[in-house]
Amino acid sequence: MGYKKERKVFRAVGLKGFGAFNDYGKEVPKLAQQLLVRKNEITNSADIEIGIFEPKRDADHLEGYYYAGLIVNESIKEVPVGMEYIEREQDYVSTRGNIQNLNTLHQHLLEWANEQGYQRDLTSDIIETYHPLINGGEEVEIYLPIQV
Repeated sequence: MGYKKERKVFRAVGLKGFGAFNDYGKEVPKLAQQLLVRKNEITNSADIEIGIFEPKRDADHLEGYYYAGLIVNESIKEVPVGMEYIEREQDYVSTRGNIQNLNTLHQHLLEWANEQGYQRDLTSDIIETYHPLINGGEEVEIYLPIQV
């Protein structure tokens, strides 16, 4: 597993959801399926799926917002009905691996970030991008926002 720190800009169009952090594993894929049914409505798409997540700030923070979207190549002014344009620019630490290992990837990235002395930015969204593999599997790239 490789790790890196980078400044990155994400531009996406997507659907917004809200719910309990504990339900994200079920609810985010449902929202992504709704989005994929409508993906032909999104112009200038890079055809890369993206998840944008409000970070859980503490034990009392039980619910948050999230987006299921597609990355777009440039800023757009007109979005399909019911969707939003989202743009995030931030410093991140990131890693990429098999989506089956999502929780482990997050944990190892957090450990690496701490070892490097990076401080999480709990006021900025966590980003995940999803990349299908030829063999039918899928990889996820995780971007955790950090303070600089």
